[in-house]
Amino acid sequence: MAKPIEITTHEQFSDLLKNSRIVVADFYANWCAPCKQIAPFFEQLSRSLSRPKVATFVKINTEAEGAKAVAAEYAVSHLPTFIVFRDGSVVEKIKGADPKQLQAVVEKLSGDIENAAQGGSSSSNDGGIAWKGADLPRGYTDVSDTIDVRGLELLNADETHFSVRTLFNKSKPSGLSKEKASGDQKDWIESDTDEQLLLYIPFNSAVKLHTIQITSLPPTDDDEDDDDDEVPMRPKTLKLFTNRPHNLGFDEAEDITPTQTIEIGENDWNSNGTANLGLRFVRFQNITSLIIFVVDGDGDSEKVRIDRIRLIGESGEKREMGKLEKIGDEMGE
Repeated sequence: MAKPIEITTHEQFSDLLKNSRIVVADFYANWCAPCKQIAPFFEQLSRSLSRPKVATFVKINTEAEGAKAVAAEYAVSHLPTFIVFRDGSVVEKIKGADPKQLQAVVEKLSGDIENAAQGGSSSSNDGGIAWKGADLPRGYTDVSDTIDVRGLELLNADETHFSVRTLFNKSKPSGLSKEKASGDQKDWIESDTDEQLLLYIPFNSAVKLHTIQITSLPPTDDDEDDDDDEVPMRPKTLKLFTNRPHNLGFDEAEDITPTQTIEIGENDWNSNGTANLGLRFVRFQNITSLIIFVVDGDGDSEKVRIDRIRLIGESGEKREMGKLEKIGDEMGE
């Protein structure tokens, strides 16, 4: 729908990161032959996928005076380099003029681009920047965008007012706002007949999972809930299963040995109602699906509530050392 935007200043780029949910940046130089070869393809992607305030494609001349600082900030050392930003954070970095690799990365985000464009920017009150329940571990990013949302499945959820996709919403939970959520559709999920939940999460590509962040904001004593007298609990015991082709049944989940079991203590919840749960990283290296089984809750209620889930780690596959190929021109050559 639009040609790529030429970045001339660091301030211009910073503003774009704040005001566009997804930014795809092409770092290039006029003397770089591979940059010129892939430029028409990048422009084609821009014209087909650009959406106002949702997805923006930009070009950054690494030798232009006003844009040098941007290249330095993101340690661009090869040309061309393509960096994909999601809510202001780097989610992908591609070195070299490889149209297939670039298209594969952009296609992973295409569904998210369309969903965000249809829903507009009203789902977030933070100017396009995602709400964070807790700080990210150093060196890792939110890989929730690699989830195949069409394959999400949640068993034993009260489906009357709750949607499973809400768990991965980028906006601040209404439970942390002074204003109560309005309407029948709530921005959290609750269990139905008892406290157990089974969440099946498929991924569009293999990921490495380092941490799970779960936000749970049960109502306080001061909150009024005329629809339900039973106050939901926070989850306490989680069992995680990896690389299953489909969701488990509750009996199966009880009997099968999990990849990891996590006990969430009272002190694990921060002021945002978020628990930062570290995983046994060596067991979560090539993950195509994840099942989160909420075994029980922290209390005597028969309902469990979850407001948000963030999956932290690395997306895609990295090249093996010793097998690196020549990918383009070194800067300055």
